[in-house]
Amino acid sequence: MSDRTILVWFRNDLRIHDNEILLEAFRKADKILPVYCFDPYYFQTNASGNPKTGSIRARFLLESVADLRKNLCAIGGELIVRVGNPAEVLPKLAEEFQVNEVYHHREVAHEETEISEQVETALWKIRLNLKHFIGHTLYHKEDLPFPIKDIPDSFAIFKKKIERDSTVRPCLGTPERVVTPVINQPGNLPTLQELGLDEPLHDPRSDEEFLGGETAALSRLEKFFAINDRSEHSKGHRSLTAPYSSGLSAWIALGCISMRHVYHEVAKHQQSTHNNQYNAMLLDLLWRDYFRFMFKKHGQKFITAKNSGEQHEPASNQDTLFESWKNGKTGVPMVDAIMHELNATGYIGNQSRQITAGFLVNELKVDWTKGAAYFEERLIDYSPASNWGNWAFIAGVNDARESRYHVATKPAVELETKSEFIDTWLPLLKDLDYHEDFDHFVVK
Repeated sequence: MSDRTILVWFRNDLRIHDNEILLEAFRKADKILPVYCFDPYYFQTNASGNPKTGSIRARFLLESVADLRKNLCAIGGELIVRVGNPAEVLPKLAEEFQVNEVYHHREVAHEETEISEQVETALWKIRLNLKHFIGHTLYHKEDLPFPIKDIPDSFAIFKKKIERDSTVRPCLGTPERVVTPVINQPGNLPTLQELGLDEPLHDPRSDEEFLGGETAALSRLEKFFAINDRSEHSKGHRSLTAPYSSGLSAWIALGCISMRHVYHEVAKHQQSTHNNQYNAMLLDLLWRDYFRFMFKKHGQKFITAKNSGEQHEPASNQDTLFESWKNGKTGVPMVDAIMHELNATGYIGNQSRQITAGFLVNELKVDWTKGAAYFEERLIDYSPASNWGNWAFIAGVNDARESRYHVATKPAVELETKSEFIDTWLPLLKDLDYHEDFDHFVVK
């Protein structure tokens, strides 16, 4: 009897711990064929003529894939890396290595699901099954207190029912060993240049370090607890993010660390320290689930205007206003400081995103999809459901409760042209109140 081989198609699940498709393949197959495919679709230009995936985000992705390969090799495996359309690459590899089945984690946003459907169709032509797993949410779909079609559109109701009636499953283990077929050409990771991108420029004002991969994610989480368990008032932080932020969203977005792993570690530390920052982290995880489930329930309709008559009359000079916003040249110090950090680091905290997005939509009256596409390009923690769902939420185009944002045009501290954007931001926080019901900040 021939060996059973399962191809594990990695996408946004770049880890070996708490990875259901990898562990299930380990249990069910004699040999595992791990594959990552750099799809040219994600490196084309968008409607604005900019890269769909910017260089900072692409670099983080390359680092994450490289770390996945290293971790697989450490347990006896290997990662095949290819550049090309997955619907063409995967069937070819499946035939070459006599694969019996293909595993992958199901996505919810339309671009990702469309790619999955193309792969499924191509595999079916060679009589292979693409098996779908659910591994990107904190709460498993089967553990929700309601079917997908009845999920509350209100986040407040969603949160209340979830926390009352559902539990987070424990993490899965790590395969002890991965046995792969003989792989003569595993493939090299592409360079940024080969993906059509330039090396990102270093900004001396930036002190944030984001190194992609599961190894860095676990280290970041450990460091976060070390700082926060010692004190609830850590000194010397110089970022636009919240003072005690873990910044884990970048690793969560690529699945370098699972939401369940973060949740259980946070819950464990929360019991001993009662640090309010841990509550904020758990809330962030729940928001991620909410947006993913909204896309699962509504599809693209979730980000389609339902009350178009109530939307802002768009500005006539949208392109000019958008350029000033994305380059941090609006003349509003707080907004410009945030955009400078985004462009320099590929990362800004949640409240910063709410402020800049609200400013673009409500003050400049620019089409919100321009901002969403720019965040997609720039953010290293870009996640389709969270990014587009949040922008649609801010713009008030879906059934979620509309949120209004107002930014002071004259903050207490003015930003000099050559000042460090990070240092200038911190005093402005005292002028903000947080409104949990709307998950945003407004100026007092």
